[in-house]
Amino acid sequence: MSKILDDLRYADSHEWVKLEGDIATVGITDYAQHALGNIVYVDMPEVGDEVSQGEDFGAVESVKAASDLLSPVSGEVVEINESLEDEPELLNQDAFSNWIMKVKVSDPSEIENLLDAAAYAKVCEE
Repeated sequence: MSKILDDLRYADSHEWVKLEGDIATVGITDYAQHALGNIVYVDMPEVGDEVSQGEDFGAVESVKAASDLLSPVSGEVVEINESLEDEPELLNQDAFSNWIMKVKVSDPSEIENLLDAAAYAKVCEE
C-alpha cells in the first residue's frame, strides 16, 4: 500500500503539491516511485522557467522506464532540489520529503483542479 499524505493535493499523473502562501512545493508520490522502481535520473527545470498546469516540466528515469513529470500548477520555478542531481534515489527513499521543484504560483485557484487524498487514493486503486 502506497503512502498518501492528507495535507497535500495530487494530480492524477502522480505528482503532489503543497501550497504555502504563493509557493507550491512539487514532487512525485510514493505510488509513482514504487511504480517506477529504482530511480537513476531526475530531469528538472531551470530556476526562472515558467511551468503550466498539466504540461511537462521534466522527467524521472528509472532502470525500468522514463516518465514525464507534469506540473500540477502554473507559475515560475523559484527553486529546484539540487540534491536529486547527485542522489536521484532519494525519491525512492522518501518521495514526500524529497520534493523536485518549488513554484511561485500565478493562479492559486488552480489547486482546486487537483485531487484530495481520498480522491487520489481511488486513482491509485484503479
